[in-house]
Amino acid sequence: MARGKIQMKRIENPVHRQVTFCKRRAGLLKKAKELSVLCDAEIGVFIFSAHGKLYEQASKGTMQGLIERYMKCNRGAQSELHVNDKEVLDLKDEISKLKLEIDVLHKGMRFIYGGGNGYSMTLDEMNVLEKHLEIWMCQIRSAKMDIMFQEIQLLKNKEGILKAANEYLQEKMDEQCGFGSMEPMLTNTDYPLMTNNQFPLTIQNEIYQF
Repeated sequence: MARGKIQMKRIENPVHRQVTFCKRRAGLLKKAKELSVLCDAEIGVFIFSAHGKLYEQASKGTMQGLIERYMKCNRGAQSELHVNDKEVLDLKDEISKLKLEIDVLHKGMRFIYGGGNGYSMTLDEMNVLEKHLEIWMCQIRSAKMDIMFQEIQLLKNKEGILKAANEYLQEKMDEQCGFGSMEPMLTNTDYPLMTNNQFPLTIQNEIYQF
C-alpha cells in the first residue's frame, strides 16, 4: 500500500509528535554523518526538542571548535560588511562635495558672464571660484606652452629641410655652371696676348656657353 503524503503542519497528537521527532532526529543525524564521510565536510547539528532538551553532533572535532570557526567567519563577514558600508558613506560624502562644488562653479560662471549684475556670491563661494580659476589658468598656460613648443619644433624642422634643399640646389647649379672645372680650364688653355678687349670677352662668352 502506498504511503500517503504527509502534510507539513504541527502534529497535534503529542505521542505521534514525539515518535516523529525521534525518528526524524535520528534520520537527520544519520544524513549529516553520511554527508560528512562522503564529501569530507565539517558538519555541526544542534537540535532542541519541544521540552528544551539539546541534541548535538559534530562530524569532525568538537562542537566548540566548529562554533569558534563559525564565529570567526561570521566576524569576517560582518567586518567586510562594515567596510562596505564605510566605503558607501565615503562615496556619498564625496558625491555631496562634488555636487556642492559644481553648484558653486555654475553660480560663479553666471556671476562672471553676467558681470556681477543680478547675481550674488558669498565670500567662501568666491574663494572657491578663485581657487578653480587659478588652477584653470595654470592648465591653460601649460597647454599654451606645449603648443608653442610644438610649433617651434615644426619651424626648426622646416628650416632644416629648406637648408638642405638650398645646399642641394647650390651644388646642382655649380655642376651645371662648371665652377668646379673652371680653374683647370683656365690654367691649361693658352691664350695669345692681345692689346684689345677680346680676351675678357672670350672668357665671358665661354662661361655663358655652358
